[in-house]
Amino acid sequence: MTLRINCWSGPRNISTALMYSFRERSDTTVVDEPLYAHYLRVTDRDHPGRDQVLNAQNPDGEVVVRDVLWGEYNSDIVFFKQMAHHLVELNEDSLVGFKNILLTRDPRDMLPSLAIQLPDATLADTGLANQVHLLNSIVEHGEKPIVIDSSALLGNPESFLHSLCDRLDIKQDPSMLSWAAGPKPEDGVWAPFWYQNVHSSTGFDRGLPSRRTVPSNLVPVLDEAIGLFDRLIEFA
Repeated sequence: MTLRINCWSGPRNISTALMYSFRERSDTTVVDEPLYAHYLRVTDRDHPGRDQVLNAQNPDGEVVVRDVLWGEYNSDIVFFKQMAHHLVELNEDSLVGFKNILLTRDPRDMLPSLAIQLPDATLADTGLANQVHLLNSIVEHGEKPIVIDSSALLGNPESFLHSLCDRLDIKQDPSMLSWAAGPKPEDGVWAPFWYQNVHSSTGFDRGLPSRRTVPSNLVPVLDEAIGLFDRLIEFA
């Protein structure tokens, strides 16, 4: 039986690096943000490359869940890199049976980075509220959530990936620690707008980024985001 992993991340959370890490496994297929077009259609949000995304993907989320998330794959594992805020107006019962990872980052670091692409970012754009909703659902079902603090992963990738593989009940694979620089065939059409840094990488950068000032217009977002982040970190 194929193990299906949903990695529910916020933006600017090293989610692409984690996708590249799983891509190095010989037993794994990776899929990049399959619900992006669905999210843009439902919310009418203006993102860089919006038209390209809507033209490249099926914007009907129910069809994507049926044909992509529950599609047939010739690998033991399928890793779906997901943005938590893309999970809108969908029946979450259709995702029962997936292993779910919640990848988060301190909003004091994440928001300045997000503001480069989305100067008018809102709390919804961070995905934190959706992540906490998913967290609470997992806990209510009596399961132990898998929450990853991106700074902890960057601080010790080898140890962290070892623990993550144990939690997912999959074999250890040292190839997950590095990859070739440059774009990957699985990248979404939005890669030119969002993936410049990861395309120059060959592994998890152990050097944590210095904290930058949150733009003044996003301070109210930060105030709400910190409480949600703190809830997630309880389980990290």
